[in-house]
Amino acid sequence: MQRVGRVDRIGQQAPTILCYSFLPAEGVERVLHLRERVRARLQQNAEVVGTDEAFFEDEGDTQSFIDLYNEKAGILDGEGESEVDLASQAYQIWKNATDASPKLKSIVEQLPNVVFSVRPHQATPTAPEGALVYMRTADGNDALAWINRDGESVTQSQLAILRAAACDLPTPALPLPDDHHELVRRGVEQMIAEARQGSGGQLGRPSGARLRTYERLKHYVERYQQSLFPLPPDLPKAVEDIYRYPLQASAKETLNRQLRSGISDDQLAQLVLVLRAENRLCHVQEEMQE
Repeated sequence: MQRVGRVDRIGQQAPTILCYSFLPAEGVERVLHLRERVRARLQQNAEVVGTDEAFFEDEGDTQSFIDLYNEKAGILDGEGESEVDLASQAYQIWKNATDASPKLKSIVEQLPNVVFSVRPHQATPTAPEGALVYMRTADGNDALAWINRDGESVTQSQLAILRAAACDLPTPALPLPDDHHELVRRGVEQMIAEARQGSGGQLGRPSGARLRTYERLKHYVERYQQSLFPLPPDLPKAVEDIYRYPLQASAKETLNRQLRSGISDDQLAQLVLVLRAENRLCHVQEEMQE
């Protein structure tokens, strides 16, 4: 790649660049042990930085290193559904639909608060038949659940559930199956349980900045409340904001970088307070008044 970069650069006038690579008969990995060297280098970096975060979530998964070695596109991008601003996604879907068919706006706005509907679905091992459930919790949080026909959760990825609900305007509605309401009940119970635990799917994947920051600061606040030291008055509000609203892109990047560098709980709390004071922490949506 370095040799290609040296000749195929900005200002190059040649119409064709030919690059020949000669590989040893025994194979590059067998001779140079590049994969093991990458693993060792990452481990050394982690020890120097002082973080206990795994660079790859499953250290036993050698496929990640194989993909990195083979320059697979997107291997370092992380999961696409992490830290999704669900409200923005839903608003864009709404805007696209109403722009394409303006009559939808009045139809949807006149729907009751509770609606049941069924559409055709071709089941697959990763997308089984079941029920998609949307609910706004008592705290005003939006939550989604996907329950299979056995009453089990299919995924906690809010973006995956939102995408699974997609259908075209002429899609016909089918009769409700006999177990529909039971599956909806299972979905509601699951979302309530997650909300009580404070680690629902709306906070993103376990390695994401939002969930990790929330969990650390939640325990930090609990420890402070059991001590004699005064707690910064705005910190509980900041923790609540992280739970209720998606992080801004700049805040997510900052928190990810600091978490990776091994920031202490005290420093993390101060950082979050500064971001909140500067309106750079969360996308806070104003509550609608009755």
